[in-house]
Amino acid sequence: MDFQKLLLEAGKALSGDEVKALAFLCTDLLSQTLASVKTAGDLFSRLADRDHLSVERPHLLSELLFIIKRNRLARDLNLAAPTINLVSLYRKLLYSLSEELTDGDLKSMKFLLNKELPRRKLDENITTLEVFLEMEHMDLINETNLDLLESIIQPVCPVLTEKILQFKADQLSTGTSSSVSLGENNPSSMMFWTNTNTGLTPYPMTAVKRGVCLIINNYDFTLSENSLQKREGTMIDGDYLHRVFQWLGFEIETQKDCTIEKMLSVMQELSGRNHSQMDCLVCCILSHGAEGRVYGVDGRTVTIRELMDPFSGTKCSSLVDKPKLFFIQACQGNREQERVFIEADGPTHGLVCRDDFVAKDSIPSDADFLLGMATVSSFVSYRDKINGTWFIQSLCLNLVQMVPRDFDLVSILTKVNADVSQKTDSTGLKKQMPQPAFTLTKKVVFPIPRAPPPVL
Repeated sequence: MDFQKLLLEAGKALSGDEVKALAFLCTDLLSQTLASVKTAGDLFSRLADRDHLSVERPHLLSELLFIIKRNRLARDLNLAAPTINLVSLYRKLLYSLSEELTDGDLKSMKFLLNKELPRRKLDENITTLEVFLEMEHMDLINETNLDLLESIIQPVCPVLTEKILQFKADQLSTGTSSSVSLGENNPSSMMFWTNTNTGLTPYPMTAVKRGVCLIINNYDFTLSENSLQKREGTMIDGDYLHRVFQWLGFEIETQKDCTIEKMLSVMQELSGRNHSQMDCLVCCILSHGAEGRVYGVDGRTVTIRELMDPFSGTKCSSLVDKPKLFFIQACQGNREQERVFIEADGPTHGLVCRDDFVAKDSIPSDADFLLGMATVSSFVSYRDKINGTWFIQSLCLNLVQMVPRDFDLVSILTKVNADVSQKTDSTGLKKQMPQPAFTLTKKVVFPIPRAPPPVL
């Protein structure tokens, strides 16, 4: 393809926000703030004028597309994965932070920067990247001074401070600035920004059918022997899971209001099928829970390990070397109810439950399992009667947002951890922390669906 036509095709495929992101990433290369850039063509022309972009030097375009997770577009344009880093690691750090910060995080940052930045730079329509640019303009941050940025982000989204600390540590250990460097020799670049050159290959996702997604959704516990409450709001979770995993190419099977015998029977039947023409398995269990267990609607419990065990290598050979993904929305303890519209997925009258269960203890010893739990030890699990559970809602939303950008599942679950950990109830006192545990040996990267994502 003619290079000018290639640039034209790339420009057509990029959204306005993506063009702004590319302009931000190129700030150092062009020694100016590119606020006036409105189109991809304008940006590409400026880069070409500075000899950063040409038919002999397509590397920058490839790197930019991979940074913003438009890997598929790069492949469609026959651009190889980048091996040379032309965009500074510092600039990539700021971009990565902007992608991880939510709208709520940005509002909190602007509040904390109220005395540092002009009021007009804190308006509602000002983006995270624009805030960073203004901080640079006022010399509040630069590649050797990130202290203010760290102090602002720490109370807003503590998990992101690790990226800043890692960047600082790498700068000290290498004794270099964040200028051009070879990708293969730069661990910082690989750690922060790309899914390539990590030494991990993805599980194959080439089958016509992605696999089965089983959703066990227990709602009505009125006949249980220990008077468990109905799980109001769980139907919203079930609907979201159905729409998202169907969009990802899975065959959805839903079982509602299962007794323990029914749950075990369903698992045994599913494990007995031939999955050789499928890529993986997903199982979502929405129910009340006790320590290391989930409840059937009869009020009896079964261990999570028992539910996962039928899919071990010796019992389900057609899923050997394929990812088996389990997502469990269930509390692992209980406390008394404290709010009308929020309840606990536990065996009681209550809203808040303590999770004294460590997820890794329920992972089978076989490889290729992932268990995503709604709660971690000493944290609570919330279910909103109207909007569903914090964990499942965040899982679905982040799958929709991050799969099209080629993020792997563990990265997506890390984002779920970050999002849910920032939530709180109306008192501002109750918190929740999900916990993934896994024996995966490769990355789980779902192919980008051709269909538009579901609206959640």
